[in-house]
Amino acid sequence: MPLAHIFTIIGFVVVAVLVITLFIMLLTMFFHDRTQKMHPILRNYPIIGKLRYFLEAIGPEMRQYWFNNDKEGQPFNRDDFEHIVKTAKYKRDVIGFGSKRDFDKEGYFVRNNLFPKQMDEMKMDEQTKIKTRKYLLIKDSLFGFRKERLVNDESPAYLLHEDDTIVIGKESAREPFEIRSLIGMSAMSYGALGQNAVTALSEGLGMVKGSWMNTGEGGLSPYQLKGGVDIIMQIGPGLFGVRDHEGNFDWDELKKKSEIPQIKAFELKLAQGAKARGGHIDGEKVTPEIAEIRKVEPWRAIDSPNRFKEFDDPYTMLDWIEKIREHTGKPVGIKLVIGSNNAIFDLAAAIKETKKSPDFITVDGGEGGTGASYQELIDSVGLPIRSALPILDATLRRFGIRDRIKIIASGKMITPDRIAIALAMGADLINIARGFMITVGCIQALRCQSNMCPTGVATTDPHLQSALVIDEKKWRVVNYVLSLRQGLFRLAAAVGIDSPVHFKPSHISFKDHVGVAQSLVDVYKVIDEQVKAEPYPLEDTFATK
Repeated sequence: MPLAHIFTIIGFVVVAVLVITLFIMLLTMFFHDRTQKMHPILRNYPIIGKLRYFLEAIGPEMRQYWFNNDKEGQPFNRDDFEHIVKTAKYKRDVIGFGSKRDFDKEGYFVRNNLFPKQMDEMKMDEQTKIKTRKYLLIKDSLFGFRKERLVNDESPAYLLHEDDTIVIGKESAREPFEIRSLIGMSAMSYGALGQNAVTALSEGLGMVKGSWMNTGEGGLSPYQLKGGVDIIMQIGPGLFGVRDHEGNFDWDELKKKSEIPQIKAFELKLAQGAKARGGHIDGEKVTPEIAEIRKVEPWRAIDSPNRFKEFDDPYTMLDWIEKIREHTGKPVGIKLVIGSNNAIFDLAAAIKETKKSPDFITVDGGEGGTGASYQELIDSVGLPIRSALPILDATLRRFGIRDRIKIIASGKMITPDRIAIALAMGADLINIARGFMITVGCIQALRCQSNMCPTGVATTDPHLQSALVIDEKKWRVVNYVLSLRQGLFRLAAAVGIDSPVHFKPSHISFKDHVGVAQSLVDVYKVIDEQVKAEPYPLEDTFATK
């Protein structure tokens, strides 16, 4: 038989086998879809009905990359995301042609001065320089590879002047915490983030100087210490990092932690914006190392209690804060969520009465992020930061205790203008979390709770983490912080003040939907009057018990 005929027969047999195999597979799928009881659409439309589930599965990616415009998409729209990426990667935040903001919508605006400050008139640390690395874009074509290279760069640190140093615990702690940057990293635990992400953040924040890192409630890990950055150690209701294996508070362990030079302060987490409850981490994230840090069992899900069992009212909490401060010598603060005008009246009254107080209060907006929470808590519990922050500030002033407590604000403040508005609303310092996640590779895949983060940021899976290169991402952290600091000084110059520490309500305007503008002073008066109008003592309050 000719060789050509042999190949023809072989080809025919192969094609026939493939066709028969495909037919059997489709027939099997047909009967499976017809007889399964879970999905009606598959029973009515076998095989073809699977297209619906395929399109549903790829829907988030299609909306993110194709169908949402630059101002749509949540938690961060494309403009916000790209702003962070470009400032972190290229250390460049210049845009052309004009703003894409919808100026017909209501919103806050920074009030410019007819006679702004020159940059050489700004009051800042002019001596400290930061060596960093940034990408230089050489060529970016549609159908070719992007050509860019990593180059060395040196920049001013844009630290606050020594005269403007913010001191936490100045009058109360044996070792006050001195800060010369208005921006730090919000609470993100090792476990919620992987070791490569935490290390890159620690090293980047350490290199940029003057900033801080909050450990989150998961305890202190060696990766958070690697960069030499100042640490605020958070203690949640689960007491991770300062407990024994039975879950009891361990004062000796607390003392050991306080003796670590990098730990500058402690924070008691009462709540966070995305979940006014205890923290949660799925079991697949709880590696033996994380379990040892937290003193729990590995590979088992962890749920912190909703509140501390060590105290149950403002008075016992203040006593506990005093005890921790005395035991460690370090400042102690609290993290909370504001839900109403009178949300912390009991706390403020107890502070005024007892003369005991936290050294700082971190107020988290309801729009804040989380590694894992529930829809009803993420969407509906806690006011957003631009409502909560003025309420907190007004409450502390009503009770005459504002000068004793520093306020740290957090909640999607990822750009200099949003930070400036928060400072004008009463914040002394700013926490950022997800902005920093984006600098080290986060693409908003929204899989933080699953341990399947595709970029290796919010996962403890060794394979996925290996994609995150620490020595590359740490420079992006440096560049992002430098860009934020520089932007704040630019805005301060525009309003005619010599440092961003002097932002006040008078520097911000609010424009409503019909175009009427008013100073934040006037908006603040309304909030102030509402807070003052709230009766106190309240019914069913700790003060009336």
